[in-house]
This record gives sequence, C-alpha cells and structure tokens, in this order.
Amino acid sequence: MNIEEIREYCLSKPHVTEDFPFDDVTLVFRIGGKIFAFLPTDAIPHSVALKCDPERALALRERYAGVRGAWHLDKRHWNSVEPESGIPAEALKEWIDHSYD
Repeated sequence: MNIEEIREYCLSKPHVTEDFPFDDVTLVFRIGGKIFAFLPTDAIPHSVALKCDPERALALRERYAGVRGAWHLDKRHWNSVEPESGIPAEALKEWIDHSYD
C-alpha cells in the first residue's frame, strides 16, 4: 500500500477525522477524539504509526522486518510500519482495523 491508499483506508472507517495537529506533514487519524494512527507524509521511506496492545505490538516486530517500535510514541503500544517493506496489504489493513477498534 502506498501513503494515499493508507490515508483512504483510514478515512473509510466510520466517524474518522484527520488533521495536522503537530506540524504540516503528519496526518493524525482519530476516532471519537482518540488517535489511532499517525501518517508522516514527509518520511522516506513512508511509514504509519499504529496503536496495538503490547503483546500484539511485540509479535508484529518479531515477525516483520518493516515493523519497529514507534520512536516518538510509547513503544509498548505503538508500532511504526513501513508498508513498502514487503508487508502484505491485507496484513496492514488488519493492523489498521485493530488500531481503529
């Protein structure tokens, strides 16, 4: 998935809003006022930070090379995912769904 596909998928969820609360390049996706995803539009390679429960976050880091603890967030709960690192699009959509829920 590319950055625009990730954005469109996040916005396809009910009641999701997006904004740029920190700078002009980091999209934040919220549900009910709570952040569930960050999408830095200027990062190379592109990545998306997704919230997970701690066990799931660790399991994803161990399984995929393109997943690591998000450096700017609580690493127990947030993963930074590089969608262009070979991670299947369906897996990335599943993680977005998990973070959204």
